Amino acid sequence: MAELRLVETSLRDGNQSLWGATGLNTAMMLQIAPVMERAGFAAIDFTTSTHMAVAARFKRDDPWERIRLMHAAMPNTPLQFLSTGFRFIAWETASPEFMALAFATVAKNGIRRFAVADPMNDAEAVVECARMVKRGGGEYVIAALVYTLSPIHDDAHYVARAARLAACPDIDALYLKDPGGLLTTARARTLIPAIQAAAGGKKLELHSHCTIGLADLIYLDAPDYGIHTVQCATGVLGDGTSNPPAERVVANLKALGHSVAIDEDAVAEISRYFARLADAEGLPPGKPQGFDAAYLRHQLPGGMVGTMLRHLKESRLSHELPAVMEELGRVREELGWPIVMTPFSQIVLTQAVLNVTGGRERYATVPDELIRYAIGRFGKPNMPIDPQVMDRIDSLPRTRELRAEPGMPSLAELRRRIGTTLSDEEFLLRAVMPAEQVDAMIAAGPAARHYEPSTAPLMNLLREVLRRTDLTTVTVEKPDFRLDLKRRAA
Repeated sequence: MAELRLVETSLRDGNQSLWGATGLNTAMMLQIAPVMERAGFAAIDFTTSTHMAVAARFKRDDPWERIRLMHAAMPNTPLQFLSTGFRFIAWETASPEFMALAFATVAKNGIRRFAVADPMNDAEAVVECARMVKRGGGEYVIAALVYTLSPIHDDAHYVARAARLAACPDIDALYLKDPGGLLTTARARTLIPAIQAAAGGKKLELHSHCTIGLADLIYLDAPDYGIHTVQCATGVLGDGTSNPPAERVVANLKALGHSVAIDEDAVAEISRYFARLADAEGLPPGKPQGFDAAYLRHQLPGGMVGTMLRHLKESRLSHELPAVMEELGRVREELGWPIVMTPFSQIVLTQAVLNVTGGRERYATVPDELIRYAIGRFGKPNMPIDPQVMDRIDSLPRTRELRAEPGMPSLAELRRRIGTTLSDEEFLLRAVMPAEQVDAMIAAGPAARHYEPSTAPLMNLLREVLRRTDLTTVTVEKPDFRLDLKRRAA
């Protein structure tokens, strides 16, 4: 029997998978931080550069302040930053010196654990990032082996990359990252022991999603394969397209005779808090998912399926959904089987929709990001792109323009353009975000420190009323009570 640990994913992956990364603000996180600290998680999956941009853009919360406050609130639990290689907020590939500054600044503000996941499973790129993180002050690096289904992603693919990552002294552990929830118990029986054998004694964690109902079963078998840590969300932020719920995983592992190093009372309190928050904010809870064999072909993350459905409906093209889903698999094969994760999931989906709804031949319109993928700006594709598709891309005038496109300016040039007296934190945001969004974040001032779900609906209503300029009178009524509020004339 084994003792396992948990990495808690609600604040980052659960929030992203179920609530579009916009469900939680800084105050909501701070309110539950002391309880999460008490729970004894191995780490908290906390943020990415994209989440940092969301904090500034949609919440007007300073993402650097958020990291500092959460680190102060839970000093004994490592906060994790997930990086998908050489990019920070923008899709544009960043220069090594820019990424070095980004990693060092993230570490300086309180991130102790860095997860590095390359969308191509390029082991050399992960090793380079790990070295950079350690030089910048990162304490712990866990390298991802991103799982997917394709003719080229066999056990040998993962074993070769695991061996290379394990040989790097700057990588402390590995994790099998299954963003689509595609790993079956049958595949796990061969894949995970093979990775363990190649890992050179370094610990292996497991991260999967409940998208088609497979993740719980894999987590139950995890101890048999030597997995020491599984990654879970809590309460309403689990299930759906998110990770398995911590309460259910703990209960099931214990029922099989294993032990889990966790304070279950604290986990229950976290679960109750998120349930109250979801109810107060009108946010949907995750629900158990059934198996969907069609998903094994397109592998599109659940959140993106919802976005696609909304766009098709708005364009009055909902009837094209079956054709788009079929086209997804075809485009992915033609592009050399990219793993369906950011940014490639967005690229494949966009091209599939254009191919189906464009009204002309396939690839009549090719977005810039697909061209950049084809010419190697995101790394070398796992397999050569279909020759006919590549010929079509090469024939485009826009391809010639993008081939000549200069890379990111040097750090010194960016400093000169943006401002030589800015802090590293503000400089990094301004280098990759619209200036007006950063200005609005700064103008909003420090984030709120407290959040109470029971009063949230009233406070949200009051904020909405105060924003309205067309109201002159507001009346609040309940039995034996009436309050009339009238706007004072200017």
